[in-house]
Amino acid sequence: MIKPKKYLGQHFLKDDGIARQIVSALSKNGYNNLIEIGPGTGALTKFLVQDKSVGFLVVEVDGEAVEFLRKTFPELRDKIIEEDFLKLDLELLFNKMGAGMMAIIGNFPYNISSQILFKVYENRDKVVEVVGMFQKEVAERISAVPKGRNSGILTILLQAFYKVDYLFTVNENVFSPPPKVKSAVIRIIRNEVKNLGCNEELFKQIVKTAFNQRRKKLSNALGTFLEKKNILINERIDLFAKRAEQLTVQDFILLTGWIERGGREERNS
Repeated sequence: MIKPKKYLGQHFLKDDGIARQIVSALSKNGYNNLIEIGPGTGALTKFLVQDKSVGFLVVEVDGEAVEFLRKTFPELRDKIIEEDFLKLDLELLFNKMGAGMMAIIGNFPYNISSQILFKVYENRDKVVEVVGMFQKEVAERISAVPKGRNSGILTILLQAFYKVDYLFTVNENVFSPPPKVKSAVIRIIRNEVKNLGCNEELFKQIVKTAFNQRRKKLSNALGTFLEKKNILINERIDLFAKRAEQLTVQDFILLTGWIERGGREERNS
């Protein structure tokens, strides 16, 4: 059996009931390709390989796990990519899998789970669904209602383009070795938004900057943007009074557009 490697953040799921629940959470709508990240001992894989309706690849960085998967699931053969998902060129992966949209599933290593979702965000034009296991605290933040104390960078970025559902909590004892924290499964599904109507790279920068100094009022946290643009403070979004966690997704979109225009309000002619 594979020995879990601490440096890879491996906690192998050993409960088939939980594995089935995770796999069953996939909507099977809007995509024809599926990637499993970090299959490890194949807790999810053994259920996923049964679905022949979608193209299926697994991405695993652990060479020992790759050998185990090849022996256990010979039908995967050339469908195992032995690479770090974070370093993987998804454009090449999209080309390898052919035309169509993609879903991602996994019992994600907690030490890189947020980075996985940032990569999903950057590839939002192709990744239409994610179902995954996260540290409970991270899952709560991602699925939090914007304009709340739990909201953060990923709350705003993801919910601008995805619907996020917190599905269920998972106890420590279903893993080997058990993590020191509770876990949770969430599902994110692409919404109908094609573009935000503002500079989306600037939107991302503003959201990150605001939350990286979340204890500061926005007038201070976003000082670089405001000084650069000679901004006059907007009455609708009071930057002197509010912090990042007090803004909704729409507020950040409006704020980005406002900064783009140099602090000028749009007026009807």
